[in-house]
Formats: sequence, structure tokens, C-alpha cells
Amino acid sequence: MANSPQAKKRARQIERRTEVNRARRSRIRSFLRKVEDAISGGDQAVAAAAFQNAQPEIQRGVTKGVLHKNTASRKISRLSARIKGMAG
Repeated sequence: MANSPQAKKRARQIERRTEVNRARRSRIRSFLRKVEDAISGGDQAVAAAAFQNAQPEIQRGVTKGVLHKNTASRKISRLSARIKGMAG
């Protein structure tokens, strides 16, 4: 357990930051789930629209330090390829 005042403060800050990051990560996953559902639904237009909404959210995760930039790029690239590969 933290003993010094500085360590106690850092523990409080980490706790708050963890909550924020957890919420961000959850939000990103929700957007990704919407894209996945649209892809499995088979409608390319709906999937593309969901992807357009998810893309900025994923990139925001990078700027906020929740996702690594390569991870975000990989997710975006793979989703984009899957949407392009859908028939009609």
C-alpha cells in the first residue's frame, strides 16, 4: 500500500485514469461490435456506414493512449477489407 503522500496521490490518479480508459475501451468495442454485426448482416451499405462511425473512434483511442497506433491501423485495415469483400 502507498505510504508517502505522493504515492497516495499517484494511486488516486491511476484509479481515475483507469476508469476513463475502461470507458473509452468499452466505447471503442461497442463501435466495433456494430460494424461486426453489420458485416454479418450482409448489407454492405449499413456495414460501410457503421465503419465510418467506428473509424474516428478507433483513431481517438490512439490519441488518448488506449490503443497502439499499429493495432488501430490493423483493425481498420481488416474491417475495411472485409467490407470491400462483401458481395453487393
